Amino acid sequence: MNLKLEMIVLPVSDTDRAKAFYEKAGFRLDVDYTADEGARIVHFTPSGSECSIIFGEGLTSVAPGSVQGLYLIVSDIEEARAELVGRGIEVGEIFHDAGGLFHGHAGGDVTHSGLGQERLAGLHPERASYGSFLTFSDPDGNGWVLQEVSQRLPGR
Repeated sequence: MNLKLEMIVLPVSDTDRAKAFYEKAGFRLDVDYTADEGARIVHFTPSGSECSIIFGEGLTSVAPGSVQGLYLIVSDIEEARAELVGRGIEVGEIFHDAGGLFHGHAGGDVTHSGLGQERLAGLHPERASYGSFLTFSDPDGNGWVLQEVSQRLPGR
């Protein structure tokens, strides 16, 4: 079986505000459609991604801002951070995990990544692939993580 993650529904409180944020962040607007029943669908795709996000009115009953840990992979995290900041997006500082392991880096306090791992400021000391992160949130608090991947693990 070949399964492909295609779309993630984001719960937002204000569709126009979310649309403006994702446009500003550099996501590609694919669809902004309002149905006769008043339901509205806004569909964006991050640059280079095969998976999209969708939000709007009448799509979900989940609380706005409750989606966390949405990973965007970049080849150069410093360059990606500079671009987001240049676009006016508030992003956290680059960090790495003291244990060097993958843990859910979204949410929680800024010094711990969940599961007790300590976040350390700056790039991974060896600039290891999968080792450096930064976070940002949309206006409702849906949480994004940028992870630097310069060399993929086998099979990826």
